[in-house]
Amino acid sequence: MEIQLDQIIPYRQTAKDVLTALDTDARNGLSEGEARARLDRYGRNELMAEKPVPAWRKFLEQFQDVLVVLLLAATLISVWLWLYERDSALPYEAIAIFAVVLLNAIMGYIQQSRAEEAMAALRQMTAAHASVVREGTRQSIPATEVVPGDIIIIEEGNTIPADARVIQSTALQTAEAALTGESLPVLKDDLPIAEEVGLGDRDNMIFSGTVAVYGHGRAVVTATGMQTEMGRIAGMLKETPIETTPLQKELHRVGKLLGIIVIAIAVVIITTIITVEHVRGFSALFDVLILGVALAVAAVPESLPAVVTVVLSLGVKRMAQKNAIVRHLAAVETLGSANVVASDKTGTLTKNEMTVLTVVTASGRVNLDGTGYSPEGDVHREGGGEIDGALQFEFVRALAAADRASNAVLHERNGRWAVHGDPTEGALIVAARKAGLEAEALNARLERIGEVPFSSERKLMSTVHSDSEQKERLLAFTKGAPDVLLARCTQELVGDEIKPLTEERRAEILKINEELAGEALRTLAVSFRTLPKDALRQAEFDGEGVEKDLIFLGLIGMIDPPRREAKDAVARAMAAGVRPIMITGDHPKTATVIAAELGIPIHGEAVTGAELEKMPEEKLDRTVQEVSVYARVNPEHKLRIVKALQRAGAIVAMTGDGVNDAPALKTADIGVAMGITGTDVSKEASDVVLADDNFATIVAAVEEGRAIFSNIRKFLRYLLSSNLGEVMIMFFGLLLADVIGLTAESRTGIVLPLLATQILWINLVTDGPPALALGVDPADPGLMKEPPRPREEGVITHSMWAGNIFTGAVMAAGTLFVLDASLAGGLIESTGSLRYAQTMAFNTVVFFSLFVVFNARSDKQSAFVGLFSNKWLWGAVLLSVLLQVMVIYVPFLQQAFSTVSLSPGDWLLCITVASSVLWLRELSKIFIRAREKRTKKGLK
Repeated sequence: MEIQLDQIIPYRQTAKDVLTALDTDARNGLSEGEARARLDRYGRNELMAEKPVPAWRKFLEQFQDVLVVLLLAATLISVWLWLYERDSALPYEAIAIFAVVLLNAIMGYIQQSRAEEAMAALRQMTAAHASVVREGTRQSIPATEVVPGDIIIIEEGNTIPADARVIQSTALQTAEAALTGESLPVLKDDLPIAEEVGLGDRDNMIFSGTVAVYGHGRAVVTATGMQTEMGRIAGMLKETPIETTPLQKELHRVGKLLGIIVIAIAVVIITTIITVEHVRGFSALFDVLILGVALAVAAVPESLPAVVTVVLSLGVKRMAQKNAIVRHLAAVETLGSANVVASDKTGTLTKNEMTVLTVVTASGRVNLDGTGYSPEGDVHREGGGEIDGALQFEFVRALAAADRASNAVLHERNGRWAVHGDPTEGALIVAARKAGLEAEALNARLERIGEVPFSSERKLMSTVHSDSEQKERLLAFTKGAPDVLLARCTQELVGDEIKPLTEERRAEILKINEELAGEALRTLAVSFRTLPKDALRQAEFDGEGVEKDLIFLGLIGMIDPPRREAKDAVARAMAAGVRPIMITGDHPKTATVIAAELGIPIHGEAVTGAELEKMPEEKLDRTVQEVSVYARVNPEHKLRIVKALQRAGAIVAMTGDGVNDAPALKTADIGVAMGITGTDVSKEASDVVLADDNFATIVAAVEEGRAIFSNIRKFLRYLLSSNLGEVMIMFFGLLLADVIGLTAESRTGIVLPLLATQILWINLVTDGPPALALGVDPADPGLMKEPPRPREEGVITHSMWAGNIFTGAVMAAGTLFVLDASLAGGLIESTGSLRYAQTMAFNTVVFFSLFVVFNARSDKQSAFVGLFSNKWLWGAVLLSVLLQVMVIYVPFLQQAFSTVSLSPGDWLLCITVASSVLWLRELSKIFIRAREKRTKKGLK
């Protein structure tokens, strides 16, 4: 029989109907032959692996940048010219340019993030083996061989091998936080669900990759491999494109712009030369090619790709020291411009450790301090006062009953407290320890001799104990849903007396329970009763026999508490203009209360996944700009929210730790995963991993990201202004060649103000170290008091371009003045040779660049503010000066770069002229600050 998997909705049908649709038997399972046939038909129960990108292809990808392509073109032209002219032993220009390109490619390859491993991480989460029933026999098979229609047996501790419909459950609970975001284990039953519900509310389904934490049961497999919920997430990850960061986009745009500038200038100059000089034939082509190489070298900041990589790498190192491990270099600058942090609740904003906050008994309410599983924290009476007398007696007995009626184990390992078993029971044990109840004493007096396990029908659990102090009796302790347990109680403990439970008192207890639920607390009721010593031998020892005529002890309220540092982190983020948003799979009321406690703005009720499901895109776009709390969401909803925020222009940082977070982490501008509690899947899909799972760390990472981005702007300002100056020098030098005497020694063709090798030396050797030093410039004070950079604002702003053009113009004018003053002929008469004049121009440009580096620290602030705060910058400037002295005086460097020795007077002229850029830029900054001041006054 051909089964129609896509035509059934398992959770909305009865177990019998699902078994019929899958053509299988609950008792005997599939036959071996049918199982093999279905394995052939539906494939193995595993996730599809992405084909790895070969190492050679990753390396070649490093050469795709526009700037790199320009340099490669210049290299080829230079090699061709050298082969034709053979004017030196080696093609020095070509070797130098290609060395830069190759060095950048190697650095990029080394720093590139590991290949996408999310598929492998997801596969590792799949169970290795599964217990199935085939031909009426229970057997263990590889999980990859499980097929739709298999009957699987689930026991405590098992990893679920495939998506399945529960057909029998005995207190079966599964941990689904990694898939749905639900912080508590989910109780499973076999009852059909009439309406359409989200993933987290499908109580009759179990899902691949989740874990059974309590009870046992049977289920029929409904989906395997890529058809499971886990497989669907894997598919979403595969389909999610990798976003380009703003810095990558801007550098790509700058590369294109520089390419256009090079072509435009080359066309203008070449047209002018051919028209004015009437040059024809091969010599004209030869000159054109020389000019093309020189302009490409002048326009392209060769050290820019390498400097960006190194500065980002240094930033990554600093962020790692703050527990933020960056997996993708380009993500660093994106962090600094994030204006929305969309965070999962469980384990991110909260501790993912259930904590008892309050115990309410007949005589009052006791609150407990401390969070998580550490058994430390004060207990105090609601409203103040001593916990004594009746309240003390009731409080201790309520927690003793809760402790005894639990199967979880609390233990300490490497200074960290953890719970093995149900987290709710773990919270009860921790509360008992805070109340002074020690496990050893309780075990010694109250030895467990029987248990009535929790069941979904009863919603209760009971344990029976002998009492070493009163051996003639047994004690039964029961915990469970307050309304159910209260119906089985006939009396209540009031102080050390047992009193009848009146209808008025029942109504009062139920009202208190509603109030606790209104505080987003999960509530449990506890009770006890005495049994005869021979009760174990009586036929009535079952739920009905034990769980009647109970004595009510009290209500216990608990919650997965917010992290202590998260509230401060949220406040800091909001002060910095970063909007926090909570996206969780938990209950709306719980999400709203936690958000309010953390200070996340709440506008009305939380929006649920069911509401998002029906919401059209236009309404969603409006909703995400107003609502900051989302509950009961699944992976598709998270993706829709992130994409809607991005459509609104937000730069989104998405934090999370579960499998369910992975697609949104990958889609977000920057994905932030938790390092301790996070799944491998979330880590591999993320850009940043928080090593300490501390939400506050992301705020520190945002601050570091802003500082890094600010420094990127500084060295971009520096490099681009220097390169614009070089382009202007080449352009106007050729345009005004006759005026300044640049053609005096030229017999034919073109004479350049600067040689390509000299420009390459400036861009790489003298500009490189200062640019790197700007990358580690100290962060500006008040960085986190400014709003994030708007998405539409480029990395290089209009004011930066204006400042760069002004600086370039000053550099060009000063350099051409020195060139003219050093050449025979021209406006300023001299007797210097062409090589001497080019050396003087070369030296002047170098010192112009070294003065510009101090201006580049800000478009507005004076260069003299914090002048000595960056010791690395001064070291880099001194290194560049030393290297320049070497290229002027060392013989083999003189030959390679066509320089001649200079006199002290020559050095003084070069430095004096070059310093003009500092003073003129300072004057322009004074005007800029004055204009801003007037604008601010006008706004007031």
